[in-house]
Amino acid sequence: MTVHIRADALRDFCAEAFEHVGCSFEEARRVAASLVDANLTGHDSHGVIRMPRYLDWVRSGDIVPGRTIERLVDTPVIAVVDGRSGFGQTVAPQAVDLGVEKAKAMGLAAISLRNAGHVGRVGEWAERAAAAGLISIHFVNARGSLLVAPFGGFERRLSTAPFCIGVPREDAPPVVLDFATSLVAEGKVNVASRGGKPLPPDALIGPDGALSGDPALLYGPLTPEGPRNAALGAGAIRAFGGHKGSGLALLCELLGGSLTGNGATGPGRKFANGMFSLYVDPNQVEPAHVFDSDMTRYLDWFR
Repeated sequence: MTVHIRADALRDFCAEAFEHVGCSFEEARRVAASLVDANLTGHDSHGVIRMPRYLDWVRSGDIVPGRTIERLVDTPVIAVVDGRSGFGQTVAPQAVDLGVEKAKAMGLAAISLRNAGHVGRVGEWAERAAAAGLISIHFVNARGSLLVAPFGGFERRLSTAPFCIGVPREDAPPVVLDFATSLVAEGKVNVASRGGKPLPPDALIGPDGALSGDPALLYGPLTPEGPRNAALGAGAIRAFGGHKGSGLALLCELLGGSLTGNGATGPGRKFANGMFSLYVDPNQVEPAHVFDSDMTRYLDWFR
């Protein structure tokens, strides 16, 4: 039997749970809205299925409510900021707004964010920049999240290492490319393990090199209501796109992890997202203002 839940009721439920663990009313509503928005945009992997894990992280001290970013480096075009273990949905938009401010003034900005809680659907931050009229490019890593086997291997050496680009348009939705560099996001394995959309049969790889779509290969033995702990599984998620996707994932670890100071992933490390972002003002790069019209022409023909 299918059960339909109204989005506003689901937001209220999630917000109440976040307030219960110490979030302010505003932060609780912001995080809840971000999760429900991910569901509404078709990304159940980053939706309310994440809420129990977020709550556990708050209780363990791995996420701290009410944080603001700390500026470690601040120049007209570059900022290095520390999220101080705050909710990703709190510190990531602070970092994005800083990038928007600098790019509006200088035409270009680079923002390095470290030690953020799970930043959720990265496309949300590209959409935020696009709403301000800016192109943005994001390289993200997840320190301590060791889930993905690179091309040609079967041992875990990568996080799901998301990559995202957002391009604004005049009087039209932005063009947003947003994906994990793994063949599927870990959240999609979680969704499949609870009876949701099944995985492709080659999404996972076992220690013997055999391919599988069984979520138990990542999480170990499953019970309907039991926790999903990737540390208990023998297998890994595969990187997408053969050697090309694996190479992009590596660069996300190096730029989103090593360059930001968040640290590339590895065993025994505390979870945190790092995000290296570039912001470009197309009006300053292309002063003739034919960018949007030519993009519209090409997109129409492409479709």
